[in-house]
Amino acid sequence: MKILGLSCGTKNGNNDTMCRVALEAAKEMGAEIEFIHVFDWDIKYCSGCVACSRALVMGKGMVCSQKDDYAALFDKMAEADGVLIVDPIYESGGSGLFHVLCDRMGPGHDMGMLMMADGMLKEQGKGGLDPKYLKKKAISFVGIGGSDWAVRVETDHAMLAMSPAWTVIDNEFFSWCKDVIMQDDKIERMRQIGKNLVEAAKDIENAKWLGKPGSCPHCQGNNFYIYPGTTKCVCELCGLEGTLEVVDGAFKFKFDPADEPKAHDTLSGKKMHGEDIFENEGRLMNLFKDPEFKKRKEHYTAVCEATPSPSKG
Repeated sequence: MKILGLSCGTKNGNNDTMCRVALEAAKEMGAEIEFIHVFDWDIKYCSGCVACSRALVMGKGMVCSQKDDYAALFDKMAEADGVLIVDPIYESGGSGLFHVLCDRMGPGHDMGMLMMADGMLKEQGKGGLDPKYLKKKAISFVGIGGSDWAVRVETDHAMLAMSPAWTVIDNEFFSWCKDVIMQDDKIERMRQIGKNLVEAAKDIENAKWLGKPGSCPHCQGNNFYIYPGTTKCVCELCGLEGTLEVVDGAFKFKFDPADEPKAHDTLSGKKMHGEDIFENEGRLMNLFKDPEFKKRKEHYTAVCEATPSPSKG
């Protein structure tokens, strides 16, 4: 049993400290623990080159054009039984570093695409992907902010678990917490989050959400896009469409139960998404051979040059 903690904050600051609080509780329950201060690792931006999705579509396995520490970091996450990410809240949502991690997780680690690529590799007699990449996993998130501007962070954080289809156990945020190490209720909550991860990882097949019930009864998300002038909305996390209705004085999100298999965090939904990406990537690869496509690219590329970087020029 191994629990991995990642902190995206200042070295030895609140995020590092609270991550270690949870890890200590996990260790007391018999788990092996490991801690990574993510700023210590070389993690580059996703360049949008689509090498990862094309490699999976073509049955080549997991590929990334960036040569940095992300592959090693993902391996650490894949090898752990439970993962905890603690992240500072700068502007209501996840930090820039967290978003880089989320972008790099992207289609190259999407469970639907990984399962399809694994099947393709086996059909080619290549043995398939390393089983650790297809393993179910428990993951929890904590955001720590210095004010009350924090309500976007839950959705930002849970998005990282969408690609690999990992089960979110807790998704917490603390407001007004510059002095969080002195707030005993927050310390105890972090300890409980660490314990919850261990318990979930012990029985991953039955692992489930242990945080407060959310507005979306499927994914426990609390953020919705409301179509202007209507009651129609879509959960920004799982993608289910439905309506927001007032029931007993409170908003209630209602959706057709027949649509639940389409949710982005279900294996059936991942499969549908993976099939869409396979189709779209194939169409894009063929477009590069199209004369009209080439003509338009050349035209707009010639409109203007990019301004060079002052520090790199």
